Amino acid sequence: REFHHILDEAEASGEINQYLDYFDAKIKNDNISDYLSLIKEAKKNLEIPVIASVNCVTPHEWRYFVKQIEKAKADAIELNIFYFPADFNQSGAKLEEKYLNIIQQTLSDTHIPVVAKISPYFSNLGAMIQKISKTGVAGITLFNRFSKPDIDLEKGELHLASVFSHPQDYLIPLQWTALMYNRIDVPMAASTGIHTAEAFVKLLLSGANANYIVSALFKKGFDVIPEMLNYLEAYLQKNNYQSVREIIGKFSQKNIKNPGYYERAQFMRYFTGAKDIL
Repeated sequence: REFHHILDEAEASGEINQYLDYFDAKIKNDNISDYLSLIKEAKKNLEIPVIASVNCVTPHEWRYFVKQIEKAKADAIELNIFYFPADFNQSGAKLEEKYLNIIQQTLSDTHIPVVAKISPYFSNLGAMIQKISKTGVAGITLFNRFSKPDIDLEKGELHLASVFSHPQDYLIPLQWTALMYNRIDVPMAASTGIHTAEAFVKLLLSGANANYIVSALFKKGFDVIPEMLNYLEAYLQKNNYQSVREIIGKFSQKNIKNPGYYERAQFMRYFTGAKDIL
């Protein structure tokens, strides 16, 4: 109530922009402080590595934050780089340059491992993944997910679609981890749409070294994790594998007889009845 009262007075006096800048800065600083405290508490209470994730838009805005994350003893930093390619005056090459600048700046500012989490929106995605892999990052995550608008036909309004991923969304990271397996020298993590134990194992088979589980935790709770791990263990035993390492990339493009199945030819093969892909 007090906040809105201050804004009303500022708007009446014509000084609204000055106050908005102040509140934006205060909210950001409070959020950063809370996040750093969370990292410190997690490090005290967990026996597993703690990876801090940072949403990045410019190479300079997060420099202070990244250094503070390192001081908070995070084991690694994930750069969740979030450019939506809707600026029609900006070339694809310029967008790529922004990503690479953010990554290179962060690598120069910290001594802990840096992972780049990127979107699939590039004109030549495979080549861009290869460029990022050569910057010195410790790994690449495919992919981050943009929120999407939807139209409410009954209310005649534009609103935000579900913030959660959908079970079929895992097919995009599956395709690209399979395509990039053995084509880059850093590990890949798969993210988006991993709601089931089956999808969890499929991403490993496609070439992912790790999987992100987020929406499934919100929807089903933490029991999802042991369910997936138990399913993975049963899959390994059933197929006579001794470790997870043996199945990573088993179904990648380089390890199947018909690599076109990971490209557009798969559509034609579906209707011609082709089944032998291994």
